[in-house]
Amino acid sequence: MNLQMVDLRSQYDKIQSEIDQAILDVVRSTRFIGGPEVTGFAEELGSYLGGTHVTPCANGTDALQIALMALGLAPGDKVIVPAFTYVATAEVIALLGLHPVMVDADPMSYNMTADHFREAIQDGVKAVVPVHLFGQGVDMEPLMEMAREHGIHVIEDTAQAIGAHQISGGKSHAYGTIGHIGCTSFFPSKNLGCYGDGGAIMTSDEDLHAKIKMIANHGQSRRYYHDRIGVNSRLDAIQAAILRIKLKHLDKYNQARRAVADAYDSAFAQMDLLTTPHRSDHSTHVFHQYVMRVADGRRDDMVKHLQEKEIPHNIYYPVPLYKQKAFAEFSDVDFLPVTEALCEEVIALPIHTEMTQEMIDHICNHVQSFS
Repeated sequence: MNLQMVDLRSQYDKIQSEIDQAILDVVRSTRFIGGPEVTGFAEELGSYLGGTHVTPCANGTDALQIALMALGLAPGDKVIVPAFTYVATAEVIALLGLHPVMVDADPMSYNMTADHFREAIQDGVKAVVPVHLFGQGVDMEPLMEMAREHGIHVIEDTAQAIGAHQISGGKSHAYGTIGHIGCTSFFPSKNLGCYGDGGAIMTSDEDLHAKIKMIANHGQSRRYYHDRIGVNSRLDAIQAAILRIKLKHLDKYNQARRAVADAYDSAFAQMDLLTTPHRSDHSTHVFHQYVMRVADGRRDDMVKHLQEKEIPHNIYYPVPLYKQKAFAEFSDVDFLPVTEALCEEVIALPIHTEMTQEMIDHICNHVQSFS
């Protein structure tokens, strides 16, 4: 059985004619940088997210960096960030001479909470980067209220949760549009992925949008006139054309992922060693990853078991950010209990848009045989 964590080939096969035509149209136009495909994708993604300004860029890491640059932070300013996340979120903070203040995670959602944010507020904190991890969002309502009270900028990292929504008071708001700035990635394995690298920055603030566009394009206000220090970060037209096709399928893709997660939840419900992913009341879940916890120090035994059964799996993430050598100089924290526990217990199973019932049953049977 051809089991993979992500099966991009099977997904492509179903939309091949659309994708091939979109790529061919760009090649024939010779408009490889900028142009109507990039503009069209930005407009369509903004509309999909409920009406927001979108600036496409080269990748999700650039999106985070450009967002921080647009806020005018000074070297030494502090930015609150979860310790249980991919390195890029904190990497760009340090790269800009800012100081990451790392906080713990909720044991159920794996996300930072408003309480973590409140406890980390201190002199010099100018921004916070809530990460919507594995496809489920942070509860943004209390976090935004606290940020407004303290004058702190909020940058949402929604690279793993595009299409997920905050649910509050009977209303739904797309993640990535709630904070002052939202950032996302179109890395191929993402729920909305291109066939190379890509990213985007979202904001409803007109002034911030103008700054972001300028920074992403060498700080230019118009051609050859550079009003601020910027970077060269752009989504190419071929990737934009691909993303325009895949955006039309995104809700269907996310529903397919939820169906796989439902099957896993049901299959593992009676396994005392496993804690299946929690689904928060305040957020929909688009299951970028299906991440369980394995109790009693048995995670590595589960890894060995799955290896023997040739079941793909992964560990997101094995080392807290504050224990990475790259962050050795940031000594604010040396132990966060939930982060440490997650790093020792989590394991991810395959989840993607093209999983068949046979694949799901095969994986479930072998996970259930673990004892």
